[in-house]
Amino acid sequence: MPETQQFMVDFTLPVQMTDEFESLIPQQRAEVVGMFSREELVSYSLSLETGRLWVIVNATNEVEVMKLVSQLPLTRYMRHTEISPLTFHNSLMRVVPTFSLN
Repeated sequence: MPETQQFMVDFTLPVQMTDEFESLIPQQRAEVVGMFSREELVSYSLSLETGRLWVIVNATNEVEVMKLVSQLPLTRYMRHTEISPLTFHNSLMRVVPTFSLN
């Protein structure tokens, strides 16, 4: 089985967000939650100020990355999508301890 690596996908949002675009946001959020639970996504960062979306994906190659991001309902509205293989990606994970009621 091919080894999984991480890729950054850089999206540019449309200048004008149509009603159709906005109506798909709940579906987008649901799909993102599913991809996180399946560990296909590592991070998902949006800047409305700059009209950019950055997604870090676990995949074996760029073809698999494109298949994953094509599942996102808003992908068809994005332009200038760039995929970059990452050498590494560090992030701070905050772990919340679980409490026992005993």
